[in-house]
Amino acid sequence: MEPAQPADRVPTDATPPDGQPPVGPAAGPAAQAGEPALVESSTGPAPLAEGGEPALVEPVDRPAAGDAGPHPAVSGDQPAPPARKEKSRSERSPRDMALSLLVLLVPIVLLLAFYRGFLGGDEPTTVDAAPAIEQARAAGAFPVSEPEGLASGWRTVSARYRTEPGGATLRIGYLTPEGRGAQLVESNVPAEQLLRTELKGGQPQGPAELPGASWQRYTARDNEQALVLLEPNRTVLVIGDAREGELRQLASALR
Repeated sequence: MEPAQPADRVPTDATPPDGQPPVGPAAGPAAQAGEPALVESSTGPAPLAEGGEPALVEPVDRPAAGDAGPHPAVSGDQPAPPARKEKSRSERSPRDMALSLLVLLVPIVLLLAFYRGFLGGDEPTTVDAAPAIEQARAAGAFPVSEPEGLASGWRTVSARYRTEPGGATLRIGYLTPEGRGAQLVESNVPAEQLLRTELKGGQPQGPAELPGASWQRYTARDNEQALVLLEPNRTVLVIGDAREGELRQLASALR
């Protein structure tokens, strides 16, 4: 006789009775009645054991297959994606820099064109010398001459009559047709003092061949030159950086 077998032992012989299909062995040991089955956790809700009690679920620490890790919304440890950085100035292409420069230059060019074309920005400011000449004549300190018959290219840019220690002086500034400067000075200040102040150590260079008066050629300050007329009661200078021919025109036009 064979010894008695336990009640929960699975028969080793899996041969079914006649007329029935074979039955394979169970996947695992059956849970004992009244005890919760130990199962691994799944993505779905935990199954209930018999009698309505929750089954004991083993905690699973590893992520499910195919998951990269804890969801950012749950863990809070996932860093936010870096913000898109704008292209720095050093990374700008030459084309970008050229366009930026063009945007800045266009309004400047338009303003310059308006200033020169409509406002006469390149034209020097001219003045009327008549009030200063009349003031000098009214003072009567010395005979006053003024140029007559100068070409239209001569422009008067300054005119002033002023009294000073030792006498009075009339100064009229001109811009020549070639765009150079020339100044007419008439004064009763002693000639030696006046020449020292106006010529800054200039030296005589000989007579200037001008009709009607005995003019002298002098060197002057800053590579300028001068024509000087010495008279008993006044001294007349025509001085500037203009060519000598233009200085001669101004001196010859005095009346």
